[in-house]
Amino acid sequence: MKISIGNDHAGPDYKKAIVVFLQAKRYEIFNHGTDTFDSVDYPDFGHLVAMDVETGKADFGIVICGSGNGINMTVNKHQGIRSALCWTKEIAALARQHNDANIISIPARFTSIQQAVEMVDTFLNTAFEGGRHATRVNKIACK
Repeated sequence: MKISIGNDHAGPDYKKAIVVFLQAKRYEIFNHGTDTFDSVDYPDFGHLVAMDVETGKADFGIVICGSGNGINMTVNKHQGIRSALCWTKEIAALARQHNDANIISIPARFTSIQQAVEMVDTFLNTAFEGGRHATRVNKIACK
């Protein structure tokens, strides 16, 4: 599986832990995030992750910023993206099961690194249920 990840200055430690976890599972990683705590603009990294997922270069994306909101808003501007802001693994599972989310947005200032890794694991290992949810998901994109 191919995963694109991006983060701003609130998430370098989160990204590092998630990448180590994913590499142990032999996922291919496209790293678009910063590795420092110097202030950067989250859209610069979010758009790169969204493009990877939208074009099929990556199967899923992971984005991280302080609240998770700004980078989530950024990636959701892309028509092929359904990004979900998650703060528990239960929400991550529902984002996949009911919304066919293809990017998970993590709020670094409101979750622990361990929670973030668990959410990513849950997100990547939960299938979309389809059925009645597919009808709804098909109505999300602006055409």
